[in-house]
Order: sequence, then C-alpha cells, then structure tokens
Amino acid sequence: MFIRSESKKKREMRVREIMKRLDAHYGDRPMIFLEAKNAWQLLFATILSAQCTDARVNMVTEKLFVKYKNLQAFADCDLKELEEDIHSTGFYHNKAKNMKACAKALVEEYGGEVPQNIEALTGLPGVGRKTGNLILGNIYHIPSIVVDTHVKRISNRLGLADSPDPTKVEFQLMEHLPEEFWIRWNTHIIALGRTLCTSQNPKCGECYLQDLCPSSKKDPETWRPVGERKAIGKKKPAAKKTVEKKTVEKKKSAAKNAGLKKAETNVAVGSRKTLAKKVAE
Repeated sequence: MFIRSESKKKREMRVREIMKRLDAHYGDRPMIFLEAKNAWQLLFATILSAQCTDARVNMVTEKLFVKYKNLQAFADCDLKELEEDIHSTGFYHNKAKNMKACAKALVEEYGGEVPQNIEALTGLPGVGRKTGNLILGNIYHIPSIVVDTHVKRISNRLGLADSPDPTKVEFQLMEHLPEEFWIRWNTHIIALGRTLCTSQNPKCGECYLQDLCPSSKKDPETWRPVGERKAIGKKKPAAKKTVEKKTVEKKKSAAKNAGLKKAETNVAVGSRKTLAKKVAE
C-alpha cells in the first residue's frame, strides 16, 4: 500500500530511517541463514528451503555436501537415493529431480560455474527469481532484491510495495529503495517478520518501526492475493445472508403451518356439518 501523499523525497528519507533502525538491530551486513561454502551449495540449499525451515535445511546439507562433494556427483547420483537424503525437507521428489537436472546443466552448459546473471540463473531447473537474486547478491555481491513471503508482506505494510505478486514487489522495491540497501533488505526484513511483523497478529506496539509504518493501526492486506482479501471482507455479509435465509425459511414454515391449521379447521367444520345432517335425518 503506497502512501499517496508521500513525495519521492519524503519516501527516501523514511526509507533511510527504516534502514538505519534495521541496521542498528541486525547489523549493516546481510545475515546468513543458509550455510554454504560456495555458489552451487547456496543454490542447492535455497532449492531445498522451499516450504522448509532454514534450520532443517542446514541439518540436511551438513551431511549432503559431504556425501556429494561437487556438481558432478549430484549430476551422476541415483535419483531415488538423493530423494532419501533430502526426504525431511519435504517435496523431495521435485527437489531431487531439480537438483540433479540443475547440476547436469551447470556442468554441461556452464563448465561447473554458477552464472552471474538473472536470465541464466532462472533458466536452470528449480531456480526462480528469488533464488537467482539470492545468488547474485550473497555470492557475487551484485545489487539485487530477494522477495520471499516476509519481504512481500512487510514491504506492502511499510508502504513501499502495493502488490501480492513477488515479481511486481521486486521491481517496486527497486524503484523505492536506494541500491545500497537492496542486498540486505531481504535478511533484515526476514528477521523482522519472524519476530515482530508476523503474518497473523503482528506486534505493532513493540515494533521500532511503528512511527514509520502506515499500517501500524490497520493492515491494508495488499500483500494478500485479491481472492483472499475478498473472502475476508465477505465473512460478515455471508453471516447476514445466513440470518436472512433463516428468517425466510421461518416465515415459510409459519405460513405452511398456518395453512395446515386452516385446512384442519375446514375439515373439522365439514365433519361437524356432516354429522349434524346425519342426526337430522
């Protein structure tokens, strides 16, 4: 959610103050969440991190990178065996398939080197913009912005993005953040998202960015897919419809009962008339 009345100059001043406070809490260098000694190890660790905690990935890669010492070893490995090795990270069928195919592509097409541009990186099996930008920034120190679920959510809340789409958020941040902040924006925001600015029930009252955040009193939810926002907004009307439906059904039932009662009365009257006629005869 952008702040409509905020000028470009005011936004830059606010961004610099946000980054100053983030640096004060987390340092002025990108933090390391995934342990890796080189580019291909970080690449594979990031592939494994999809829908999995960094702690779990680090536990798995500690043994994995000892067993498979280089890209050629991954390219030549038995797929089923690799699946067993990474089973605990989840989605191991796709991850193993992508890692083996990625290793083969790196060996055959890039001479065992991880490319240094986003187009080539995203052309590798299992590699999207998030993973590609992580390699560019953390390994090659090329300014790039990694957008994961925390960055998407919090950047929207801070008024520096206005979309649930990660790619759109990436380019919006490139426009609003000074390039010097691009690489460490991701790790700083992840740390903030895991502690204070959580998806549900963010701790705005404890947040050191509260006075700089336009969403501290109300979450704009622009980081959610539109369908999810509509679903949230329709909860109360849905309840109202349910009440209205019950009222209509109640009226119908009352009308039906009244009709039955009338019919019963008519039958009773008819029966009395018949009986009186017989007595008279």
